[in-house]
Amino acid sequence: MTLTDCPDEPTPALTARLRDAIFGRRTMIKACAQTWDELYAGMFMVDVEGWSMTIFNDCDELDYREACVSTDGRRWSFDSGDRYGTDPIALLSTWEHQTLERLLKAL
Repeated sequence: MTLTDCPDEPTPALTARLRDAIFGRRTMIKACAQTWDELYAGMFMVDVEGWSMTIFNDCDELDYREACVSTDGRRWSFDSGDRYGTDPIALLSTWEHQTLERLLKAL
């Protein structure tokens, strides 16, 4: 994980933003032209109340979060060399992961 100018936003805090969207406490909107199903494999962008998040769709399955940028320019980005569990998506429970995937498909 690489935190650039974002030391106060550790991975669990980024995961919390997704959890809030999953439970309806934050609004998540699509920030790209394609739908999840049209994309099939590649980067899918969403916005969770000002945080722009790029999520990787791997053959129609939620895989990992590539990057996250706040409105004030703080940035988190995934580094493939990181240990398992440092990606905010990996910190979601199975139910949360499945629910987020359903929400992304519905956007």
